[in-house]
Amino acid sequence: MTTLFEILTSLNPWWTGQEFETGKPRVTYFSKIQRYLNTDEIIVLSGVRRSGKTTLLFQTIKYLIEDRNVPPRSILFVNCDEPEISGMENPLSKVIDSYRKEIPSDGPIYLVFDEIQSIEGWERTIKALYDRKKYKIIISGSSSYLLDSQLSTLLSGRYFTIPVFPLDFREFLSFQGITVSGDPVELTTRRYEILTHLKRYLREGGFPIVVLQEDESIKNDYLMAYYDSIVYRDIIRVNEIRNQKALAELLHYLFTNFTGAYSYRRLKDLLGIDLNAVQDYIHFAEMAKILFEINHFAYSVQAQKRPNRKIYCIDNGLRNAVAFRFSEDEGKLSENLVFIELLRSGTRPYYWKKKKEVDFVIKHQDTLLTAINVSYTDSIPERETDGLEEFKREFGEKVKELIVLTKDTDGEENGIKFIPLWRWLLIKK
Repeated sequence: MTTLFEILTSLNPWWTGQEFETGKPRVTYFSKIQRYLNTDEIIVLSGVRRSGKTTLLFQTIKYLIEDRNVPPRSILFVNCDEPEISGMENPLSKVIDSYRKEIPSDGPIYLVFDEIQSIEGWERTIKALYDRKKYKIIISGSSSYLLDSQLSTLLSGRYFTIPVFPLDFREFLSFQGITVSGDPVELTTRRYEILTHLKRYLREGGFPIVVLQEDESIKNDYLMAYYDSIVYRDIIRVNEIRNQKALAELLHYLFTNFTGAYSYRRLKDLLGIDLNAVQDYIHFAEMAKILFEINHFAYSVQAQKRPNRKIYCIDNGLRNAVAFRFSEDEGKLSENLVFIELLRSGTRPYYWKKKKEVDFVIKHQDTLLTAINVSYTDSIPERETDGLEEFKREFGEKVKELIVLTKDTDGEENGIKFIPLWRWLLIKK
């Protein structure tokens, strides 16, 4: 029978001087981790499964050993998804006890817990470990429940959160061995090369292993495996879903019809699902970080909730693997990509509709508004500019910017900026 310490030894190859895989660097995330390591606070990596959190944890461990000269055995990594660990009673306490018994240490100890939401009651254990002031704690999790749990109450102000997403377009290019600067002249001269890669990025998305996979025939298999794992582990198992057929039908409908408007009652009637179940299932999908609702823009919270909502997906590749598609859907894929980039930047946008429509409304801290329409073409339909002009008439001086994101059209007309999507992705503020 394998002992707990033997399991821990297999999870921590650096204890015995073995090499371990650290993947390709993701500079933006890692630079934040480096800064937060200089504090005493808990570091929390939060993001959808397979977005690269574990790789970042291993990169952090390698950095601690090689750059900060932390003794390898002073770093404990625990994959909380391991059945032998998650199935124990009080597993975190037992893990720490086993580790401290076999590997005594006088210096600081780094505790790294991956997918910690798999452990029931983990929050109080982490709080107790934090209060001892002997440990530097780094945790990761794939569900928003991670931050909606008791952690936020027990450790308010004592942790830093780093949201981790699948690769953005610049990272996607980097993973292909392509480096682009922020110089607008260089970008313009390379735009056809960049557009070719953007077409692929729109279709395949940014899950790191999928991007690095050379065998095109199994990329879809990876994505379907990711989807099944997320739905089972982070929706069905966490929320004890009984009507799994109804959940599957609702998710399939939303993935297929992403970027579209809907009402809960319409979904109820269309799919024959209880109204409360519709609302719950969409909420569970949001907590699992695979689908995101946005509301209609209005200054009143009640007015925001009255009209239909719109739905977006964490990754275009995941959507394309799951959904029933009639066409390439480049228009919807580009709109979804813009939503994810806005979310990645820390913005939760709205949409707006009167006679015409605006895809995204961003409310800035100074209360000014930016309105964005996405039209992945160089023959811009009038409805795209008409919607922005109607928005301008409605909100007047509160409007900061009007933008149409295009395929390769650049310029400005009647106060509306036309920006190629590829450029916006690479030099966005």
